Amino acid sequence: MSQNDNRHCSGLSKQVYYLADLVLQNRLIRALDEGAARYPVYRELRFAARIELEVLLDAIALDSAWRAERIHSTAMILDGDGLYVAVYGSRKVDYCSCFFYLWAADVARIEEAKERILEKAGSTRITEPTFSIDWYFTSGNELEHASIEEMANDVLLDRAYPELKEGVRPFIARFLDAAETVLVLQGPPGTGKTRLIRAILGEMSRRKGEHAQALYTGDMSALASDAIYVKFITGTHDAFVVEDADHLLKPRADGNDHLHRFLAIADGVVRSQGRKIIFSTNLPNVGDLDDALIRPGRCFARIHVRTLTSAEAQALANEIAAGDTEKRIRASVTLASEGGRKHSLAEIYRALR
Repeated sequence: MSQNDNRHCSGLSKQVYYLADLVLQNRLIRALDEGAARYPVYRELRFAARIELEVLLDAIALDSAWRAERIHSTAMILDGDGLYVAVYGSRKVDYCSCFFYLWAADVARIEEAKERILEKAGSTRITEPTFSIDWYFTSGNELEHASIEEMANDVLLDRAYPELKEGVRPFIARFLDAAETVLVLQGPPGTGKTRLIRAILGEMSRRKGEHAQALYTGDMSALASDAIYVKFITGTHDAFVVEDADHLLKPRADGNDHLHRFLAIADGVVRSQGRKIIFSTNLPNVGDLDDALIRPGRCFARIHVRTLTSAEAQALANEIAAGDTEKRIRASVTLASEGGRKHSLAEIYRALR
Protein backbone atom coordinates (compact mmCIF):
# COMPACT_ATOMS: atom_id res chain seq x y z
CA MET A 1 0.00 0.00 0.00
CA SER A 2 1.10 3.57 -0.59
CA GLN A 3 1.62 5.99 2.30
CA ASN A 4 -1.65 7.69 1.41
CA ASP A 5 -3.46 4.35 1.60
CA ASN A 6 -1.94 3.64 4.99
CA ARG A 7 -3.42 6.85 6.42
CA HIS A 8 -6.91 5.56 5.67
CA CYS A 9 -6.47 1.88 6.49
CA SER A 10 -5.10 0.36 9.67
CA GLY A 11 -4.25 -2.97 8.06
CA LEU A 12 -5.25 -5.77 5.70
CA SER A 13 -5.23 -9.50 6.34
CA LYS A 14 -6.32 -12.53 4.35
CA GLN A 15 -5.89 -16.24 4.89
CA VAL A 16 -4.02 -17.87 2.01
CA TYR A 17 -3.80 -21.66 1.77
CA TYR A 18 -1.73 -22.05 -1.38
CA LEU A 19 1.82 -20.76 -1.91
CA ALA A 20 1.06 -19.91 -5.53
CA ASP A 21 -1.76 -17.61 -4.38
CA LEU A 22 0.45 -15.92 -1.81
CA VAL A 23 3.16 -15.14 -4.38
CA LEU A 24 0.62 -13.87 -6.90
CA GLN A 25 -1.23 -11.64 -4.44
CA ASN A 26 1.97 -10.07 -3.18
CA ARG A 27 2.99 -9.27 -6.75
CA LEU A 28 -0.39 -7.78 -7.59
CA ILE A 29 -0.33 -5.58 -4.49
CA ARG A 30 3.12 -4.28 -5.42
CA ALA A 31 2.06 -3.66 -9.00
CA LEU A 32 -0.99 -1.68 -7.89
CA ASP A 33 1.14 0.31 -5.45
CA GLU A 34 3.51 1.16 -8.30
CA GLY A 35 0.67 2.08 -10.64
CA ALA A 36 1.56 -0.71 -13.05
CA ALA A 37 -0.41 -3.52 -14.71
CA ARG A 38 1.64 -6.66 -14.24
CA TYR A 39 -0.72 -9.45 -15.33
CA PRO A 40 -3.71 -7.98 -17.19
CA VAL A 41 -4.46 -11.24 -19.07
CA TYR A 42 -5.80 -14.40 -17.40
CA ARG A 43 -6.65 -17.82 -18.83
CA GLU A 44 -7.27 -21.37 -17.62
CA LEU A 45 -6.11 -24.60 -19.22
CA ARG A 46 -7.44 -27.99 -18.18
CA PHE A 47 -6.80 -31.38 -19.71
CA ALA A 48 -6.32 -35.05 -18.92
CA ALA A 49 -3.53 -37.26 -20.25
CA ARG A 50 -2.61 -40.94 -20.22
CA ILE A 51 0.79 -40.39 -18.64
CA GLU A 52 2.22 -40.49 -15.14
CA LEU A 53 1.57 -37.13 -13.48
CA GLU A 54 5.14 -36.79 -12.20
CA VAL A 55 6.56 -37.46 -15.67
CA LEU A 56 4.37 -34.81 -17.26
CA LEU A 57 5.05 -32.20 -14.59
CA ASP A 58 8.78 -32.89 -14.77
CA ALA A 59 8.76 -32.29 -18.52
CA ILE A 60 6.86 -29.02 -18.10
CA ALA A 61 9.06 -27.86 -15.21
CA LEU A 62 12.30 -28.41 -17.14
CA ASP A 63 11.24 -26.29 -20.12
CA SER A 64 13.69 -23.40 -20.50
CA ALA A 65 10.86 -20.94 -21.25
CA TRP A 66 10.28 -20.39 -17.52
CA ARG A 67 11.63 -20.97 -14.05
CA ALA A 68 9.81 -23.71 -12.17
CA GLU A 69 9.43 -24.23 -8.45
CA ARG A 70 7.95 -27.55 -7.38
CA ILE A 71 5.73 -27.09 -4.32
CA HIS A 72 5.14 -30.84 -3.99
CA SER A 73 4.60 -33.82 -6.29
CA THR A 74 1.28 -32.54 -7.63
CA ALA A 75 1.75 -28.76 -7.68
CA MET A 76 4.23 -26.19 -8.92
CA ILE A 77 4.73 -22.58 -10.02
CA LEU A 78 6.00 -21.50 -13.44
CA ASP A 79 7.53 -18.03 -13.44
CA GLY A 80 8.66 -16.28 -16.60
CA ASP A 81 9.09 -12.88 -18.20
CA GLY A 82 5.59 -11.40 -17.99
CA LEU A 83 4.14 -14.82 -17.16
CA TYR A 84 2.98 -16.56 -13.99
CA VAL A 85 1.35 -20.01 -13.91
CA ALA A 86 -0.06 -21.98 -10.96
CA VAL A 87 -0.10 -25.70 -11.76
CA TYR A 88 -2.09 -28.41 -9.98
CA GLY A 89 -2.48 -32.06 -10.88
CA SER A 90 -4.22 -35.18 -9.65
CA ARG A 91 -3.99 -38.88 -10.43
CA LYS A 92 -6.62 -41.34 -11.56
CA VAL A 93 -6.16 -45.07 -12.11
CA ASP A 94 -5.06 -44.84 -15.75
CA TYR A 95 -4.66 -41.12 -16.43
CA CYS A 96 -3.90 -37.80 -14.75
CA SER A 97 -5.69 -34.44 -14.66
CA CYS A 98 -3.91 -31.10 -14.89
CA PHE A 99 -5.11 -27.57 -14.17
CA PHE A 100 -3.14 -24.48 -15.21
CA TYR A 101 -4.09 -20.98 -14.09
CA LEU A 102 -2.17 -18.50 -16.24
CA TRP A 103 -1.55 -14.79 -15.76
CA ALA A 104 0.46 -12.82 -18.34
CA ALA A 105 1.42 -9.37 -19.53
CA ASP A 106 -0.21 -9.95 -22.93
CA VAL A 107 -2.20 -12.48 -24.94
CA ALA A 108 0.77 -13.63 -27.02
CA ARG A 109 2.71 -14.81 -23.96
CA ILE A 110 -0.22 -16.68 -22.53
CA GLU A 111 -1.02 -18.44 -25.82
CA GLU A 112 2.63 -19.42 -26.27
CA ALA A 113 2.71 -20.84 -22.74
CA LYS A 114 -0.44 -22.89 -23.36
CA GLU A 115 1.00 -24.26 -26.59
CA ARG A 116 4.28 -25.28 -24.90
CA ILE A 117 2.39 -26.99 -22.06
CA LEU A 118 0.19 -28.96 -24.46
CA GLU A 119 3.25 -30.01 -26.47
CA LYS A 120 4.59 -31.77 -23.37
CA ALA A 121 1.46 -33.90 -23.15
CA GLY A 122 1.64 -34.61 -26.88
CA SER A 123 -0.13 -37.76 -28.01
CA THR A 124 -0.90 -38.78 -24.42
CA ARG A 125 -3.46 -35.98 -24.13
CA ILE A 126 -6.99 -37.33 -23.91
CA THR A 127 -9.16 -35.92 -26.69
CA GLU A 128 -12.36 -37.77 -25.75
CA PRO A 129 -15.01 -35.68 -23.92
CA THR A 130 -14.20 -34.89 -20.31
CA PHE A 131 -15.86 -32.83 -17.61
CA SER A 132 -14.46 -30.96 -14.62
CA ILE A 133 -15.59 -31.53 -11.05
CA ASP A 134 -14.87 -28.50 -8.86
CA TRP A 135 -15.34 -29.84 -5.35
CA TYR A 136 -16.05 -27.06 -2.85
CA PHE A 137 -15.50 -27.35 0.89
CA THR A 138 -14.84 -25.10 3.88
CA SER A 139 -11.41 -24.70 5.45
CA GLY A 140 -11.62 -22.58 8.54
CA ASN A 141 -13.91 -19.73 7.54
CA GLU A 142 -12.89 -19.81 3.88
CA LEU A 143 -14.59 -21.52 0.93
CA GLU A 144 -11.96 -23.60 -0.89
CA HIS A 145 -12.10 -25.98 -3.82
CA ALA A 146 -10.17 -28.74 -5.54
CA SER A 147 -10.64 -29.70 -9.17
CA ILE A 148 -10.33 -32.90 -11.15
CA GLU A 149 -10.88 -33.69 -14.81
CA GLU A 150 -13.07 -36.76 -15.33
CA MET A 151 -13.51 -38.92 -18.41
CA ALA A 152 -17.01 -38.79 -19.89
CA ASN A 153 -16.89 -42.49 -20.75
CA ASP A 154 -19.63 -43.95 -18.56
CA VAL A 155 -21.75 -46.50 -20.44
CA LEU A 156 -25.21 -46.72 -18.89
CA LEU A 157 -27.53 -49.55 -19.89
CA ASP A 158 -31.28 -49.07 -19.89
CA ARG A 159 -31.74 -52.29 -17.89
CA ALA A 160 -29.92 -50.64 -14.98
CA TYR A 161 -32.61 -47.96 -14.70
CA PRO A 162 -36.01 -49.61 -15.27
CA GLU A 163 -37.70 -46.55 -13.74
CA LEU A 164 -36.61 -44.55 -16.83
CA LYS A 165 -39.21 -46.01 -19.16
CA GLU A 166 -37.92 -44.14 -22.22
CA GLY A 167 -34.31 -45.22 -21.67
CA VAL A 168 -31.29 -43.44 -20.22
CA ARG A 169 -30.15 -41.40 -23.23
CA PRO A 170 -33.59 -40.00 -24.11
CA PHE A 171 -34.13 -39.08 -20.46
CA ILE A 172 -30.84 -37.19 -20.27
CA ALA A 173 -31.59 -35.42 -23.55
CA ARG A 174 -35.01 -34.32 -22.32
CA PHE A 175 -33.54 -33.03 -19.06
CA LEU A 176 -30.86 -30.97 -20.80
CA ASP A 177 -33.40 -29.58 -23.26
CA ALA A 178 -35.97 -28.75 -20.58
CA ALA A 179 -36.57 -25.31 -19.12
CA GLU A 180 -36.77 -26.80 -15.61
CA THR A 181 -33.58 -26.53 -13.58
CA VAL A 182 -33.81 -29.19 -10.84
CA LEU A 183 -33.39 -32.96 -10.95
CA VAL A 184 -33.69 -35.11 -7.81
CA LEU A 185 -32.31 -38.66 -7.78
CA GLN A 186 -33.58 -40.60 -4.81
CA GLY A 187 -32.74 -44.11 -3.69
CA PRO A 188 -30.55 -46.41 -1.61
CA PRO A 189 -26.74 -46.29 -1.84
CA GLY A 190 -25.23 -48.19 -4.76
CA THR A 191 -28.22 -47.94 -7.09
CA GLY A 192 -26.45 -45.87 -9.75
CA LYS A 193 -27.28 -42.26 -8.85
CA THR A 194 -23.68 -41.08 -9.24
CA ARG A 195 -23.28 -42.98 -12.52
CA LEU A 196 -26.33 -41.21 -13.88
CA ILE A 197 -25.02 -37.81 -12.76
CA ARG A 198 -21.70 -38.50 -14.48
CA ALA A 199 -23.53 -39.47 -17.67
CA ILE A 200 -25.47 -36.17 -17.57
CA LEU A 201 -22.24 -34.18 -17.16
CA GLY A 202 -20.63 -36.16 -19.97
CA GLU A 203 -23.51 -35.35 -22.30
CA MET A 204 -23.18 -31.67 -21.36
CA SER A 205 -19.56 -31.82 -22.53
CA ARG A 206 -20.51 -33.47 -25.81
CA ARG A 207 -23.11 -30.80 -26.50
CA LYS A 208 -20.72 -27.96 -25.69
CA GLY A 209 -17.85 -29.42 -27.68
CA GLU A 210 -15.62 -28.74 -24.65
CA HIS A 211 -15.49 -29.89 -21.06
CA ALA A 212 -18.48 -29.08 -18.91
CA GLN A 213 -17.85 -27.79 -15.39
CA ALA A 214 -19.76 -28.96 -12.34
CA LEU A 215 -19.73 -27.23 -8.98
CA TYR A 216 -19.89 -30.12 -6.54
CA THR A 217 -20.26 -30.37 -2.78
CA GLY A 218 -21.56 -32.51 0.00
CA ASP A 219 -20.24 -30.17 2.69
CA MET A 220 -23.10 -28.79 4.78
CA SER A 221 -20.81 -26.06 6.15
CA ALA A 222 -20.23 -24.82 2.61
CA LEU A 223 -23.96 -24.91 1.89
CA ALA A 224 -24.72 -22.92 5.03
CA SER A 225 -23.14 -19.72 3.65
CA ASP A 226 -24.00 -17.61 0.64
CA ALA A 227 -20.52 -17.83 -0.90
CA ILE A 228 -21.03 -21.08 -2.80
CA TYR A 229 -24.33 -19.88 -4.29
CA VAL A 230 -22.68 -16.65 -5.43
CA LYS A 231 -19.97 -18.78 -7.07
CA PHE A 232 -22.61 -20.65 -9.04
CA ILE A 233 -24.68 -17.64 -10.04
CA THR A 234 -21.73 -15.48 -11.13
CA GLY A 235 -19.45 -18.27 -12.43
CA THR A 236 -19.36 -20.47 -15.51
CA HIS A 237 -20.37 -23.82 -14.03
CA ASP A 238 -22.88 -25.78 -16.09
CA ALA A 239 -24.29 -27.68 -13.13
CA PHE A 240 -24.49 -27.57 -9.35
CA VAL A 241 -24.32 -31.11 -7.97
CA VAL A 242 -25.11 -31.93 -4.34
CA GLU A 243 -24.77 -35.58 -3.36
CA ASP A 244 -26.12 -37.14 -0.16
CA ALA A 245 -28.38 -34.11 0.20
CA ASP A 246 -30.72 -35.77 2.72
CA HIS A 247 -30.85 -32.94 5.26
CA LEU A 248 -30.90 -30.27 2.57
CA LEU A 249 -34.05 -31.55 0.86
CA LYS A 250 -36.33 -32.11 3.83
CA PRO A 251 -39.30 -29.76 4.21
CA ARG A 252 -38.57 -26.31 5.60
CA ALA A 253 -41.36 -26.89 8.10
CA ASP A 254 -39.12 -29.54 9.68
CA GLY A 255 -36.42 -26.96 10.41
CA ASN A 256 -34.52 -27.05 7.12
CA ASP A 257 -32.80 -23.65 6.97
CA HIS A 258 -30.74 -24.24 3.82
CA LEU A 259 -33.22 -25.04 1.06
CA HIS A 260 -34.40 -21.46 0.54
CA ARG A 261 -31.06 -20.58 -1.09
CA PHE A 262 -31.55 -23.23 -3.75
CA LEU A 263 -35.13 -22.10 -4.33
CA ALA A 264 -33.80 -18.60 -4.95
CA ILE A 265 -31.18 -19.64 -7.52
CA ALA A 266 -33.21 -22.37 -9.28
CA ASP A 267 -35.09 -19.75 -11.27
CA GLY A 268 -33.93 -16.50 -12.82
CA VAL A 269 -30.43 -16.29 -14.30
CA VAL A 270 -29.60 -19.97 -13.72
CA ARG A 271 -32.70 -21.10 -15.57
CA SER A 272 -32.29 -18.61 -18.40
CA GLN A 273 -28.74 -19.85 -19.05
CA GLY A 274 -29.79 -23.51 -19.16
CA ARG A 275 -27.74 -24.51 -16.13
CA LYS A 276 -28.85 -27.40 -13.95
CA ILE A 277 -29.06 -28.28 -10.26
CA ILE A 278 -28.85 -32.01 -9.45
CA PHE A 279 -29.48 -33.53 -6.04
CA SER A 280 -28.94 -37.12 -4.97
CA THR A 281 -30.39 -38.37 -1.72
CA ASN A 282 -30.88 -41.58 0.20
CA LEU A 283 -34.19 -40.42 1.66
CA PRO A 284 -36.50 -43.45 1.30
CA ASN A 285 -39.81 -41.71 0.66
CA VAL A 286 -40.72 -39.20 -2.04
CA GLY A 287 -42.92 -37.49 0.54
CA ASP A 288 -39.80 -36.50 2.47
CA LEU A 289 -38.97 -33.74 -0.05
CA ASP A 290 -40.02 -30.10 0.24
CA ASP A 291 -42.95 -29.36 -2.07
CA ALA A 292 -41.51 -26.02 -3.22
CA LEU A 293 -38.41 -27.70 -4.62
CA ILE A 294 -40.24 -30.32 -6.65
CA ARG A 295 -43.07 -28.16 -7.95
CA PRO A 296 -43.75 -28.22 -11.72
CA GLY A 297 -41.85 -25.56 -13.60
CA ARG A 298 -38.87 -25.77 -11.25
CA CYS A 299 -38.22 -29.52 -10.97
CA PHE A 300 -37.81 -31.56 -14.15
CA ALA A 301 -38.18 -34.90 -12.39
CA ARG A 302 -37.69 -36.76 -9.15
CA ILE A 303 -36.50 -40.25 -9.95
CA HIS A 304 -36.55 -43.06 -7.43
CA VAL A 305 -33.54 -45.17 -8.43
CA ARG A 306 -34.33 -48.57 -6.97
CA THR A 307 -32.64 -51.92 -6.44
CA LEU A 308 -33.25 -54.58 -9.09
CA THR A 309 -35.18 -57.79 -8.69
CA SER A 310 -33.25 -61.04 -8.99
CA ALA A 311 -34.47 -61.51 -12.58
CA GLU A 312 -33.65 -57.90 -13.53
CA ALA A 313 -30.20 -58.20 -11.95
CA GLN A 314 -29.45 -61.43 -13.85
CA ALA A 315 -30.59 -59.93 -17.17
CA LEU A 316 -28.42 -56.85 -16.61
CA ALA A 317 -25.40 -58.97 -15.65
CA ASN A 318 -25.80 -60.99 -18.84
CA GLU A 319 -25.91 -57.81 -20.94
CA ILE A 320 -22.84 -56.33 -19.25
CA ALA A 321 -20.89 -59.57 -19.61
CA ALA A 322 -21.88 -59.79 -23.30
CA GLY A 323 -19.75 -62.51 -24.93
CA ASP A 324 -17.70 -63.28 -21.84
CA THR A 325 -19.21 -66.65 -20.88
CA GLU A 326 -16.98 -67.16 -17.85
CA LYS A 327 -17.87 -63.78 -16.40
CA ARG A 328 -21.60 -64.35 -17.05
CA ILE A 329 -21.56 -67.72 -15.31
CA ARG A 330 -19.62 -66.33 -12.34
CA ALA A 331 -22.12 -63.50 -11.92
CA SER A 332 -25.05 -65.90 -12.28
CA VAL A 333 -23.73 -68.16 -9.53
CA THR A 334 -23.01 -65.22 -7.24
CA LEU A 335 -26.43 -63.62 -7.69
CA ALA A 336 -28.31 -66.92 -7.43
CA SER A 337 -26.51 -67.81 -4.20
CA GLU A 338 -27.97 -64.77 -2.47
CA GLY A 339 -31.47 -66.16 -2.18
CA GLY A 340 -33.36 -64.22 -4.83
CA ARG A 341 -33.13 -60.92 -2.97
CA LYS A 342 -32.96 -57.56 -4.72
CA HIS A 343 -29.60 -56.22 -5.83
CA SER A 344 -28.08 -52.80 -6.19
CA LEU A 345 -26.19 -51.84 -9.35
CA ALA A 346 -22.95 -51.79 -7.35
CA GLU A 347 -23.53 -55.38 -6.23
CA ILE A 348 -24.10 -56.52 -9.81
CA TYR A 349 -20.84 -54.98 -11.02
CA ARG A 350 -19.07 -56.51 -8.02
CA ALA A 351 -20.44 -59.95 -8.93
CA LEU A 352 -19.14 -59.52 -12.47
CA ARG A 353 -15.65 -58.73 -11.18
